[in-house]
Amino acid sequence: MQSSLYQGLKISDTTQTQVNDFLVTEAPLQININSEPYTVVMRTPNEDFELIRGLLYAEDIYKGKEPISFSVVKEEEHTPSIINVTLPPEKLGNGYLNKRTLLSVSSCGICGKKELKDIAISGQKLTNNLAFEANHIHNMYTIMHKAQKTYKKSGGSHAAALFCSENNLLSLKEDIGRHNAVDKVIGNLLEQNTLYKAKYMLVSGRVSYEIVTKAFIAKIPIIVAVSACSSLAVDFAKEFGICLIGFTRPQKMTVYANTNVINASTYE
Repeated sequence: MQSSLYQGLKISDTTQTQVNDFLVTEAPLQININSEPYTVVMRTPNEDFELIRGLLYAEDIYKGKEPISFSVVKEEEHTPSIINVTLPPEKLGNGYLNKRTLLSVSSCGICGKKELKDIAISGQKLTNNLAFEANHIHNMYTIMHKAQKTYKKSGGSHAAALFCSENNLLSLKEDIGRHNAVDKVIGNLLEQNTLYKAKYMLVSGRVSYEIVTKAFIAKIPIIVAVSACSSLAVDFAKEFGICLIGFTRPQKMTVYANTNVINASTYE
């Protein structure tokens, strides 16, 4: 259930009209690890297992390739409200030690962090040898936009899409939260053991530091946003070797980091 029908009063100039609008669904999901509460995320119900798989990967809790055991502990109106993940204790990563004890809302991925040091990410800088043209980006955005079914219905969902080096769509997911959508597409490819093919991450909104770190952990060298990029996102992208592009519109875009991989003079 990614959207729900609500009634409203539409006011335009001097007219008032009763309307029925589809709104993107937002609902809480409690994630337990080995029957112990880990965090609560606000998300759009659907593909919850992929959301959790991507979240555990990005949070350095579980990066193994073996299948994960999920079980629905509780449902609300036929929608999971509590899901338990069973993992061998010896395979829990360092991220599990920094447990989120706060609510992680749909628009904020840092809300559950306890200390400033918890946002630090380390690892080898990505080597990006993938040269591409500006037209490639716009073609991929056209593909993503056409596939955003929930957005077309509600106008209120974000999307994240992963493409391979040949600009073919690998996965697209929608959610009310930007970083939830990113977790879903990464989790989807993790389940298929095809994450290594992802070279481009396209997102429908703005890019914050956390989306950059998720791309870095997943070894995705190019991020493209339809909206703005935060200062910290640009700083992280430069450090991580990620090409970061914002304000992507027809015939225009702004490249903020690692500009050497794009040929910007190739508009038709």
